[in-house]
Amino acid sequence: MGTSSQSPLWGARIGGMTEVRTSVRIRQAVTSLPSYVPGARPGHGDVAKLSSNELPFPPQEAVVAAMTRVAAEANRYPEMTGEGLVSALAHRWGVEASQVVVGNGSVALIQHLLDTVCDQGDEVVMPWRSFEAYPICVAVAGAHAVTVPLTSQGRHDVPAMLAALTPRTRVVMACTPNNPTGAALSAEELTALVEGVPRDVVVLVDEAYLDFVTDPSVGDALDLLPHHPNLVVSRTFSKAHALAGLRVGYLIAEPGLASAVRSVATPFGVSLPAQAAAVAALGEEVRAETARRARLVVAERERVVAALRGQGWEVPTTQGNFFWLGVGDQAAALAGHFAQAGVLVRPFAGEGVRVSIGTPEENDRVLEAAAAWSAR
Repeated sequence: MGTSSQSPLWGARIGGMTEVRTSVRIRQAVTSLPSYVPGARPGHGDVAKLSSNELPFPPQEAVVAAMTRVAAEANRYPEMTGEGLVSALAHRWGVEASQVVVGNGSVALIQHLLDTVCDQGDEVVMPWRSFEAYPICVAVAGAHAVTVPLTSQGRHDVPAMLAALTPRTRVVMACTPNNPTGAALSAEELTALVEGVPRDVVVLVDEAYLDFVTDPSVGDALDLLPHHPNLVVSRTFSKAHALAGLRVGYLIAEPGLASAVRSVATPFGVSLPAQAAAVAALGEEVRAETARRARLVVAERERVVAALRGQGWEVPTTQGNFFWLGVGDQAAALAGHFAQAGVLVRPFAGEGVRVSIGTPEENDRVLEAAAAWSAR
């Protein structure tokens, strides 16, 4: 049946929201969703794409070979819940397979978790600014995001997060290291957060950038999992493993909660080549190279941050593969300045700019552009 010209079907960006125009009744929560803004992509020419926190290295040969081997089987469905990958992850982290849920990137799994535990009007406490997908996922689940401002150093304010709890709170979220500011929760802060939340409220700790952490005081949520059945740990293959384009993430939780999340997850949510690549990425030799690459990124991170501070920039301590320039209302102008210098960064209007760590040559370009901005 054709579409009447009197009932146009399209969406438009208006004031940071997506306006949905259709003759079909759409949920209010959907029509008022904020738009997720992906990192800018280069159109042409010699441009450094430092807008998406991607690893500046390609997938390793063993990982590519694993994908290639299964390509001829693409007419078949993959394992529905990724049993082989789940087993490999359970072995890697010393947990039971029943505790692991894999999915189409960690964002999809966070959505599944919220859909599992939230009812209409429930509350989800989160730091802000943090990963911009969080409020979208919360709204889709029908819940309300309760945002707690970061400290002046871009860190989670754990006492304020705990003070924000109400009887309607169903989830408390923490991104550590925090995207986009880079600050990571110490073991003491992480313990205080987890132990300060009632046991019937989920604590989701998103550790997407854990591979780049070098500060020994930073906490590891898996250490707390055996004694806190309401704790859920989220991790991904998109960052240090260089598999952002394949979309593979996983949650680790107590078996009952993991089973509940698995029941609402999309069947066959991780594709055949993605499962093969992720399993290969967990191999001992591949993991060793992944760790070496992470050290290279960290070395560049420290070099760039030190140089920026030497130029007079205020750069918060970061434990991710990125850093934060909190320039407030100048965010858009600074992003435009970087773009003119051939560097794509991620601006957050009115707040600041996040810059991913790239190759040494790309990072030198960042430093040159930053120096030019400071010298204006």
